Amino acid sequence: MLTITDPAEMRAWSRERARQGRSIGFVPTMGALHAGHLALIDDARDRADDVVVSIFVNPLQFNVAADFNSYPRPIGHDVAACEAAEVAAVYAPTAAAMYPEGFQTRVVPGALADQMEGPGRPGHFEGVVTVVAKLFGAVRPDVAIFGQKDYQQFAIVTALSADLDLGVDIIGHPIVRESDGLALSSRNVRLTPAQRAAAICVPASLDTARAAALEADATPATVRAAAVAVIEREPLARLEYATVFDQGSLVELQRFARPQPDVDSVRIAAAVWFGDVRLIDNRELFET
Repeated sequence: MLTITDPAEMRAWSRERARQGRSIGFVPTMGALHAGHLALIDDARDRADDVVVSIFVNPLQFNVAADFNSYPRPIGHDVAACEAAEVAAVYAPTAAAMYPEGFQTRVVPGALADQMEGPGRPGHFEGVVTVVAKLFGAVRPDVAIFGQKDYQQFAIVTALSADLDLGVDIIGHPIVRESDGLALSSRNVRLTPAQRAAAICVPASLDTARAAALEADATPATVRAAAVAVIEREPLARLEYATVFDQGSLVELQRFARPQPDVDSVRIAAAVWFGDVRLIDNRELFET
């Protein structure tokens, strides 16, 4: 397995793979790899000849300096995990390589970035699409795998590839969860034992919302209220938002289609703080 830190070297490696007729599956990460990342790598291996994993904590997408500074960076562990998972190459550029002196071009996302996470994290998705565009330019993947825990990010990156004709097939991988339902996240390790126990209120709130949606008189407002009530009963939890939304536009829904909701397009998402740790989660609202 190669570890590559230079964009030009990464492009040269990818071009040689393409010349050999080999396809590339790409898993972009910010490191601190866990079982959820490994599931993405397995997915990529099933779809391409060679797998590339990027490890880069992107400063452009952090709104709070303390969050960026405290983000875990166990690079030795991550490289070893990639090698064990039979990754062909790890792309681990430095911030100086990604954003050298004089760097000034950014990609601006569209209306999808104005929903959900957007109002509370100004500039976040601009940072996301800018770094993803740069990673795609260096890695030259045929397919890229994104976890659906950040469903909004997955939707925005899908639009990025389509709108800019990048030619990368974006695949959304289902959320990988702990045995108690908590979505796997690199931030989970920062939870205290008490906060970790309390954090199960997040997936529990989504389960409650799904049950509430089955009521004959259910509306997006009543479903959201059911989820919020679960989170508000947990003293260590602080709700940032909960929303019932259309998964195509990401716009918050005011009503369900009647007599039968469009079961393939409605999701619920929540962002919840536990101390200084912010967790997000989402699920399809209706079973199919």
